[in-house]
Amino acid sequence: MRRTTVRRTAVTVSTLSLALLVSACGSDGKAAKDEPKGKTSASTSAAPAGKALSQAEVDNLVLAEADLKDHKVTKATEADFATAKTVTTDKAACTPLVDVMALRGAGKPGATATRKVMAVPKAPGANASAEEKAKAGLNALGATITADTVASYNGQGAADALAALKKAGTDCAGGFALIAGGDKTSFTKVAPASYTAGDEAVAFTLTADLDGETGTAHLVAVRKGSTLATFYAQSLAGKAEQPKAVIDAQVKKLG
Repeated sequence: MRRTTVRRTAVTVSTLSLALLVSACGSDGKAAKDEPKGKTSASTSAAPAGKALSQAEVDNLVLAEADLKDHKVTKATEADFATAKTVTTDKAACTPLVDVMALRGAGKPGATATRKVMAVPKAPGANASAEEKAKAGLNALGATITADTVASYNGQGAADALAALKKAGTDCAGGFALIAGGDKTSFTKVAPASYTAGDEAVAFTLTADLDGETGTAHLVAVRKGSTLATFYAQSLAGKAEQPKAVIDAQVKKLG
């Protein structure tokens, strides 16, 4: 991969915080301490239509490391959100997609909680060669990083937000630009993808032009009552996979 491609991809990943990648790569494979291990929010479930959850309930409903084996789960930081505020697009019709990509959630939520999730890379053995260690490092670089945002809405807000995402996916099928500061990343295609769960769901595969190389990212949204979980997955290597294990675990917590 060209160095410029890594830089370009890093710009689009910046809202997820590269600190997650660094900390996960340094893990010994055990769960990190950023999230409580014993709190899996068994007493909380997604609210029925028309009833919003409190901030405390949403915080308890979003993924924790206890919910997903061999994954690093960290809270989005104030720096993440500050960076996200600067992210825009050249097409107003694509704003619902960009809002999810930039950790802002979809539509007009009340309480929200965002976590950054990544599978813990497998560390090379104690007697690994330099080549094996280098390969492990490259594999870690290519890991998929997912932003998981759980949001609660009043009335039909969750359904409206999902409908807006569906429409944006159709309207922006031919692509759009994501602008972060002085950098612009061109997404050349937004294509329907497959994921079924909750009361309704929508999924897209986004194709990006990374300085002449093709990159892929994934956006998925799942509604359960008045709660909407959105996921945006990407990789520094440019080609992410749909994070099914992450989505499945979060949907399970929605009840």
